Amino acid sequence: MKAAPQRNSPPLLPSRLMLLLSLAAALTMNCGMALADTTSFSFGVIAHAFRSDSDETTLRNAITETDADNLAFVVANGIKAGSEPCSDQLYSQRKTLLSSAKNGLIVSLSASDWVACRTAADRSAAIERLNRVRDLFFSDEFSFGDSKIPLIRQSTSPKFHSYVENARWEIGNVVFATINLPASNNHYMAEGGRNSEFEDRQIANREWLQRIFLNATQKKADAVVLFCDGDPLATQRHRVFDFNVKRDGFAEIRQRISAHASQFGGKVLIIHGPHGADAPNSTTIVWQRNLGDLEVSGSWLKVSVDPANPKLFDLGKSADQAKLSRR
Repeated sequence: MKAAPQRNSPPLLPSRLMLLLSLAAALTMNCGMALADTTSFSFGVIAHAFRSDSDETTLRNAITETDADNLAFVVANGIKAGSEPCSDQLYSQRKTLLSSAKNGLIVSLSASDWVACRTAADRSAAIERLNRVRDLFFSDEFSFGDSKIPLIRQSTSPKFHSYVENARWEIGNVVFATINLPASNNHYMAEGGRNSEFEDRQIANREWLQRIFLNATQKKADAVVLFCDGDPLATQRHRVFDFNVKRDGFAEIRQRISAHASQFGGKVLIIHGPHGADAPNSTTIVWQRNLGDLEVSGSWLKVSVDPANPKLFDLGKSADQAKLSRR
């Protein structure tokens, strides 16, 4: 019998060639990562739509307009007016509206969503309603909208499992995060013995800022962008010898943000709601060294991020300005 023909095994690659191929693959991967980090993009910020009435038309129009734009994501400041009821029915109605967005949409809570809520006996229902909002609006690890943005919530830490509203995500080489800082003096109550919510949230927010900046430092991020309702960088103004002034509810968080910014190698941008119902439309970012302050009022504002631009951030025209320019 003839011996069956032996099949020749493929020659083994020389170790030097295998090393070169590995290096080429690593170089290709690193180039791809570098390209991703230098890609420009834009995001939208919807101002608090419920400042003087309970009409949700402003929010609905802002969602429609941002859906028509090419945006990486959208952040909405607040879900209701202070004059509206704090009912489950209204919360569910707004949740349905936010869920209809095409862009990934992240909610940044405002004071009017929960701080002023009252019971039928006219007692504060703020904490109970805040917990209800948390259950309804922050039940999973994704944004609202068709384009789901994966989020890392502070609640992943067992010690801070309640603080689901504080979320972090990354686009390109920028770290974004929401932090619960209500505009009404950070919900600090002047009456003694009524600040357990404020004190507990202070501890949570300190830890949250530490995690955000640790992550940004480790990845050598170009910037950290924080979204909140109140302006933590604004100091209280009062007259000399006015002893009736309440404690500044933002004093500690302002010091923490400034300290983190001073040690961070990139830019830090704080985007917050308006100081009042008649606040003018935002036209610029106010910088102090690497710490920027941006107040968003009107309808919504487009912010562009370009790593090739030394400023990194550029503001587009707000929706209200664009309408005026077309008249």
